[in-house]
Amino acid sequence: MKVVILGPGCAQCNDLEQAVLQELGRLNIPAAVEHVTDIKEIGRYGIVRTPALVVNGKIVSAGIVPNSRRLREILNSLTKS
Repeated sequence: MKVVILGPGCAQCNDLEQAVLQELGRLNIPAAVEHVTDIKEIGRYGIVRTPALVVNGKIVSAGIVPNSRRLREILNSLTKS
């Protein structure tokens, strides 16, 4: 699984990264996690609001930090697909 956190390094962006790492560990899902902070690269994804979460090339969240339950749902559903 490839996970990309999009955000310029704001507190919410860092919170999202930590929450994702925690849930991946809790679910024992191996993943490559990258935090993209370059505004131009973020723009290539068409993201207007950060933080954003991209899993396996699919934008699954933008503008919010999903709670742990929602993150688990997202990660589990994309692991099974």
